[in-house]
Amino acid sequence: MRWIRSVLSVIVNVLPAFADVREIWWNVTYVQNVNPDGLFDRRAIGVNGTWPPPPISANSLDSLLVHVTNDLDIPTSLHHHGIFFNSTPWMDGTVALAQCFNDTSSHLHSGIPPGKTFDYVVPINASEQRGTYWVHSHFNGQYVDGLRSPLIIHPVEETYQYDEEYSVILSDWYHQEHHVLLKKYISTANPGGAEPIPDSALIYFAQNATYLEPIKGTSPSSPVGFNENATITFVPGRNYRLRIINMSAFAEFFFWIDGHDIRIIEADGNDVHEMLTSVLQLAAAQRYSVLVAARNDTSSNWAIHANMDTTMFDGVPKTLKPNITSSITYSPNNPLENLGPVSQYTKFDDRSLVPVVAIPQLPVTRTIELEVTFATMTDGTNRGMLNGIVHNPSLVPAVLSELSLGTNATIQGAYGPTSFVLDHLDVVDIVLKNTDTSQHPFHLHGHTFQIVNRALQFNTTDPTLNPPLVEGQTNPMRRDTVIVPAGGSVTLRFIADNPGAWFFHCHMEWHLETGLAIQFIEAPLALQERSVGKVPSFIYDQCAVMGQPSSGNAAGHASATDLSGLPLGPYQQILGWMPRGIWAMTGCVVTAVVGMLNVSWYSLGGNITEEEMEAEAISSIEEKAKQGRFFGLFSSPA
Repeated sequence: MRWIRSVLSVIVNVLPAFADVREIWWNVTYVQNVNPDGLFDRRAIGVNGTWPPPPISANSLDSLLVHVTNDLDIPTSLHHHGIFFNSTPWMDGTVALAQCFNDTSSHLHSGIPPGKTFDYVVPINASEQRGTYWVHSHFNGQYVDGLRSPLIIHPVEETYQYDEEYSVILSDWYHQEHHVLLKKYISTANPGGAEPIPDSALIYFAQNATYLEPIKGTSPSSPVGFNENATITFVPGRNYRLRIINMSAFAEFFFWIDGHDIRIIEADGNDVHEMLTSVLQLAAAQRYSVLVAARNDTSSNWAIHANMDTTMFDGVPKTLKPNITSSITYSPNNPLENLGPVSQYTKFDDRSLVPVVAIPQLPVTRTIELEVTFATMTDGTNRGMLNGIVHNPSLVPAVLSELSLGTNATIQGAYGPTSFVLDHLDVVDIVLKNTDTSQHPFHLHGHTFQIVNRALQFNTTDPTLNPPLVEGQTNPMRRDTVIVPAGGSVTLRFIADNPGAWFFHCHMEWHLETGLAIQFIEAPLALQERSVGKVPSFIYDQCAVMGQPSSGNAAGHASATDLSGLPLGPYQQILGWMPRGIWAMTGCVVTAVVGMLNVSWYSLGGNITEEEMEAEAISSIEEKAKQGRFFGLFSSPA
């Protein structure tokens, strides 16, 4: 078959002769009656008829060959989060950057078509990567519906010695499917952009590429243990590595273990010098490894805590249990020690971590400033923007545009308004400013970055809140997913040493769906030189099957300037909400305020007309709108 020859050609070109090729077959399927929280049966997206999808464990000298067959009735894709894909950016799995996309109202013609197979070559050995990663769909929010699993890479020699390891998976969980929630979220009925709040939080464990079963005798019965039905076994005198992955669509977690110290040794695949911490903060897509020494006193079992940061939510439903527990078991017959909640969460400063492999801060050659905003658009929906522009996917994957435009591939405008062309080996600073009142986790594909500066408030001259950038740092912290604080900023430095097209986006899936992303078009001419004879033909074949162009600019034209037909917008309203949204919210607020004033006034024996109360309420609303924010709903950042 032609696809087999194509894949073998790729392997021959990108892998050293001594590498082991590990093949995995994943049929992406629907799985019925999935109920990890014990509250609601729903359909999820799994692999080979099971959910959760199987964990992957590999060695640093391996190359993975993942045969993904799409048995869904809609397209899919697979992204190996954090893997560099040096010299093979078309394997990154990001729809519209590495695989074809078709902008139709049904969004059914993109990624891997139904019934087709895409063979992802994951050249771990060529990237010299190790540590804790994960795999998830990068199409249409499918990882919200369950298409996600751990990816662990073991080096030949570990930096730290330990006796045993477990993967700890944290995630939020929704009872409704993603497409239903997204329709409600991006809607004129939700002009303030209130994100869908999870129905549950989950914690579960894997070891040696296998999920751990539930505690015997617990309910509901399931092949995998979740939350209080899940446990890991400790033996006195042993040292354990816990690889903690936040696979959430939205929620941040605070993680700690009663009765045990935790020592951080890795962040996002980067080994770091040991750092003791009491509570670990993990935003969506972040990973940490910690060392935990087993206790000598084994008279009790101990609670493991994973609490969602509910300050990110517009409200906390009474049905939501945001604070969940599992346990460390020394003996099944022991009582469980649960010391309860901590008095206050400490926001963790990951800049204090020190990578084991020292890489000095190089002088910057290119600075790109990006500003995060949310606003109500001309179509009445609320969208996320970088520099005032909503990201829309290209009709031709950016990688294929790079390969087909010849010398025009270096022209930034050919890729659309949310693209930045980088020269080969540029040292790039991303200065990311967050005008929102909530923090955001941003992820860069194809690279790790150094966190060279962070401001708690970027629009002040106070150096305690907005310190100056210090050059010449000997070994700044590196990772691939970073938290930018509310009202603050981060400066991220990376070397453009990986020709291709790479996404930079908020990893809260809801915000990515609204357009909070840009793409870096990196060294197009170098990519053209390196890619001769290496791009598998099935990538082009699948574009053809979907009737999509696979050459030309972002709109499929053999031009650097003609972007006709490329989806753009929507655009920000100058005055905020559409009139219908303004008056709908005004009516609701006026009714509520009038009711409260009525009760208060009459309780005091007062006498005021409803017309006077209504006028006072409207005046209050207008004043809040002038201040630029009303429950996060008007045209200033939400």
